Amino acid sequence: MRRLLSKYRYAIIFWLCFGIFRTSLADWNPIPSGSMRPTLVEGDVVLVNRVAYDLKLPLTDISVVALENPQRGDVVTFTSPKDGVRLIKRIVGIPGDTLQMKNEVLWINGEPATYLDAQAISERISPEQSIAGIQLTELASNSRRSIQFMPQVRARRDFGPLVVPADSYFMLGDNRDNSADSRYIGFVPRRLLIGRAHHILASAQILDHWMPRFRRFGAPIL
Repeated sequence: MRRLLSKYRYAIIFWLCFGIFRTSLADWNPIPSGSMRPTLVEGDVVLVNRVAYDLKLPLTDISVVALENPQRGDVVTFTSPKDGVRLIKRIVGIPGDTLQMKNEVLWINGEPATYLDAQAISERISPEQSIAGIQLTELASNSRRSIQFMPQVRARRDFGPLVVPADSYFMLGDNRDNSADSRYIGFVPRRLLIGRAHHILASAQILDHWMPRFRRFGAPIL
């Protein structure tokens, strides 16, 4: 055993350092569902900055140092407070915000979001099936993003008003009618945030023989 450890010591050191790097500093996250369409699509692999908000002990939710506060509009990975599954959504509410949704329109602190540039789309959900939707730009509380609605899908289009508790955040998917977000799983405590997704590393069409989408490689997440 000692001889094997000596022979492969550099490989062991490399993989230990790589493991610490991935669990503490940076990570990549594959996108398995369409809950963040059109910003992120199935087959994207996103880069995640694990030290965007907190420096944590490796493999734990224990924060050693708080670095920055999450902001409205950030796309983040986090552990679901409902079942422990890793999710990726957009922060729309920070501590102290009053949030409400009325017939799909998001209200933040008494101000309704503005919706621009609506266009009809057809979203492919399987090799044989597509569903109609509406893609548009949402302007809310000084942040801007592309979102979409799918009127044919049963969804929670109204909630609140509610106040975001201290050290917690309210998440929504950009694909508003097809996202298991804070409307269903509740507020997300800061300790469950993993990191901020900032770029698409690579992308492939999972419904079309995994053909690469080269135009998405390296694209920033807005």
